[in-house]
Parts: sequence; C-alpha cells; structure tokens
Amino acid sequence: MKAGLYLSEKNVAIDELKKPGIQENEALIKVSYAGICGTDMMIYKGKHPRAKAPLAMGHEFSGVIDEINGNSSFQVGDRIVVEPTISCGHCAACRSGNPHVCDSLGLIGIDWHGGFAEYVSVPLDRLHRVPDSLSDAFAALAEPLAVGIHTVRRSKLKVGDTVTILGAGPIGLIVGLVSKLAGAGNIFISDVSPFRLSKAEELGFIPIDAKKENIVDTVKQATNGKGSDIVFEVAGTDITTQQMIDSCKTQGHIVVVSVFKHKPMIDLAAMHFRELSLTTTRCYSSSDFETAIQMMATGQIDVEPLISHQLPLEQIKQGFELMADPEQSLKILFQPSR
Repeated sequence: MKAGLYLSEKNVAIDELKKPGIQENEALIKVSYAGICGTDMMIYKGKHPRAKAPLAMGHEFSGVIDEINGNSSFQVGDRIVVEPTISCGHCAACRSGNPHVCDSLGLIGIDWHGGFAEYVSVPLDRLHRVPDSLSDAFAALAEPLAVGIHTVRRSKLKVGDTVTILGAGPIGLIVGLVSKLAGAGNIFISDVSPFRLSKAEELGFIPIDAKKENIVDTVKQATNGKGSDIVFEVAGTDITTQQMIDSCKTQGHIVVVSVFKHKPMIDLAAMHFRELSLTTTRCYSSSDFETAIQMMATGQIDVEPLISHQLPLEQIKQGFELMADPEQSLKILFQPSR
C-alpha cells in the first residue's frame, strides 16, 4: 500500500508499506483524511523521544471500515474516526478510569504506523462512529477538538470570565472556540503570525501581535489592571511561560496545554504571592472524544475555518513544508485514499 513515511530529520517521502493484517478485535481502516499535528511536526524535526523511522505518522484521521475481526456493533463500510490512544489497562491510572494518563500511553501514528497511509489496523475499542451530518474531512478534527474540550473542562472557566490564550495555532484556536461555547467573555489570543492572528480575529477573538505589543500590558489595560481570569499556555516557550504568570489575575487559573521540548523555568514565587493555580492537561478521555464528534455533527463547533489545505498524500513533503510556515497554514489534511 501507499504510505507517507518519516525517514529522517525533515525528510518525508511516499513509499510502499505492506498492507496491515488484522488480529482478533481489530478492524482494517481505509483512511479518508489525516491531519498534521504539532506532534507530527516534532517527529518531522527529529525531536520526538519515541517515534522511530521509518514511520507512517498521523494520529488525527477518519476512514471507512474495510475489514473487521471480532464481535462488534460496527460493520464493514461504516464511517469512523479513530481515537488513537492505546493504554495498558493495568497501571494505577488505567485501573482508576483514567487511561488517557496511562503510565505507558502510546499513540497510533507515533508508536505504530498511523493515518498517513492507505490502510491502518486499529483496535475495535478505538473506533467512533461518524454521524451522517459530519463530513469525513471534519471528522478528522475530532482528535484536536477533543484536546480543546478536555483542556477547557480541566480549567476553572466560568460564564463571563476573561480568557487569554498564548498561541494561535490550531489547538489554541480550538481552545478559544470551546471557551466561547463554555461562556467565556473576552478572549485574547496572542501569536507572532499575522496570518494566524487574522484567523483568530475572524473567529471573534481579540488578537495580540506579540511582535508589536506587550501581551501582559494589553491584557491588564483591558481588565482595569486585574489580568485574565483564565490563561491557557499553548505555545511552549520560555517567553510564554512568564507571560502566563504575569497576565493572570490574582487567584486566577493557568492551564498548561503545551508539551515543552525543554524544562522551562517557572517563577513559582510570583505564583505563590498571588495564589495562582496551575493545571496541566494531557490528551483527552473517550467522553471528550465523543463530545467532540457530537459538537461538530450538531453545528455547535465549526472547524471548517481551521482547515487551510487539503492535499493528496503524494504531496506529503509539500504539506510538511507548508505546516512549518505559520504564515501559510493552520490545519493541513492529507487524503491517502484519493
């Protein structure tokens, strides 16, 4: 089968892989759409600690069941989206009903071949049905939307709260959309990309150009010196680590969404003196994933503005080059079975 493979640092290409077989309680999925995620970019740059070449990346994908092995309510031909997390089922986190923070959590597309291929074998319990009202392309965004839903659910957001989001990439914008739906008041979002800031403004957020404005001053001026009730850190830099503290109100709440590539310095004294709360967030629960599908299917969340490109898998190299330039891209989807 055709696959788009990560071969080495900044080196991806189309090649052939053996079409996967399926074991008991697995399904073979013919991939319809698969999106590039920030984690895929980390792999592409050779900086992911687990991903090993050659690898078909892609953990955000929708498709159609081609074969099935096991008792299931699913049938061949069903349209599905894949929840890509694989947990051990035995550690304390799994036993307590929190498999998304499993001690040995793995992801399809990182630890095993994923959606940048014509076919993928997937455990039956990782499949979610796609409603008729939801397109295959939009369904592929269920995974990043689930991240946003889980993030906002982990926050202390209340109706009318002022929100600041540091980072206007796809996840930052999704966190903004979910925050708005959850009742947030003003939503500030910062970035260094004019293209992404224009998209943020189009979605109804207040953009802050980090190259031209002091983010902390802008937020404080707009809140009569108080600061933001909730701050979501979605950029993963030393600068935003300090900004998340300085832009947050006394006794406010910070939620760190980024997966940092280094150990950041955090001013705990500044947090201590103002009783700031800090929460981290990882992945999503199956409930978050199902909620994401239903929100898109019922029109509560419109993900179409987030999709900047739809490309055949043969253009995988171009897709990653585009994704590396925030002035040209947001969410890029490949079509492996086109």
